[in-house]
Amino acid sequence: MSQTTETPVLIDKEVVAELKFPEPDVLFNQAAITKRKSEIDRAVYLGNTEHTKVRILFHDAAGLKQIETTIWGSTDKRIILKSGMVIPIHRIQEVKI
Repeated sequence: MSQTTETPVLIDKEVVAELKFPEPDVLFNQAAITKRKSEIDRAVYLGNTEHTKVRILFHDAAGLKQIETTIWGSTDKRIILKSGMVIPIHRIQEVKI
């Protein structure tokens, strides 16, 4: 994944609904995008089988954010968190298990 010197702001998952997400993808090469998809798939599996929390680094319109939560599902465009909160996949920099 791409590395950044920006320090992420730790937020509660309930705040995600209030965030604005720009259109451009935060990743620029296909290898990084493929790795992100693999990380998301693994996190969904662990979230549903073992209720494992992961650390998600993502960018909203204001900058780099971080949450620690369980990913319950994903679509082609979004990850789904508890209580129906969603984050666009194209704004996710990294999922750390």
